[in-house]
Amino acid sequence: MTKIWEKSCDGGGGVSATGIWEAHRTSFFLKVSRSEASHRMILLNNSHKLLALYKSLARSIPESLKEMTDNMDSYTNVYHMFSKEPQKSQEVLKNCEIINWKQRFQIQGLQESLGEGIRAAAFSKSVKVEHSTAVLLVTEDILKLNASSESKFGSCAETGHPDDDFESETPNFNYAQLAVSYSGLVNDNWKRGRNERSLRFIKRCIQDLPAACMLGPEGVPVSWVTMDPSCEVGMAYSMEKYRRTGNMARVMVRYMKYLRQKNIPFYLSVREENEYSRRFVQQLGFFEASCEWHQWICYPQNLVPF
Repeated sequence: MTKIWEKSCDGGGGVSATGIWEAHRTSFFLKVSRSEASHRMILLNNSHKLLALYKSLARSIPESLKEMTDNMDSYTNVYHMFSKEPQKSQEVLKNCEIINWKQRFQIQGLQESLGEGIRAAAFSKSVKVEHSTAVLLVTEDILKLNASSESKFGSCAETGHPDDDFESETPNFNYAQLAVSYSGLVNDNWKRGRNERSLRFIKRCIQDLPAACMLGPEGVPVSWVTMDPSCEVGMAYSMEKYRRTGNMARVMVRYMKYLRQKNIPFYLSVREENEYSRRFVQQLGFFEASCEWHQWICYPQNLVPF
């Protein structure tokens, strides 16, 4: 999963400088040390210097792209994009060597205005595009999270002692870190999953990122939640027998407490028509952002749709 940050500076030659960096698993913020922050930013408005910068950045291929080797894996082949000049995104996307237009992939972002450029660039590459939107949900404290704070991983069970009745565990139910061995269970109950590629993606998420669950009387997860490489909390699910019992709420409260303790940013996206889930997460302290979460699913015409 790769981030694309784009800002076009026209220095007479009409060359765009594109910055691309790897999205680390713990944060989607660009981190800058104090010593770096004290340096003055230099604006390059010379077309030759911009072109040299572009070539230098293009050589520094993000580590995440090394995982994007399966042309059919739309779970891993994901790009996140933000542009200060969305109207110029078409030029950047068409000329950007980072995006592999021969693959199935997703572009995700906050700006609906990117859509026109994405569709135009895709058309020039004989690539089809499907667009969908979701409600973006965040919390006040995460918006105030210091981007320079170091994110630290550990066991999701390391949340200290429950400090209120809502967090306390009920008899025969125990909060725990979700084990990789339950990847198949998560995959079987994920609407976007139920195939080999989704199973592989879920295994990586559970192994490398925070994932938590509530173990039932049989010692098997009855409710769980995971995180993807962009820090989006998702795949949340409760087995039908244990729904509306408070287990998911208990999992989420402990899980969010852990993420905050470790300075790990997080967010949610929920389909607009899913009113129950929207109400549920709002009760946990999330609020709906003023912008929507956009997803453009792209695939070459010789490949079947998702």
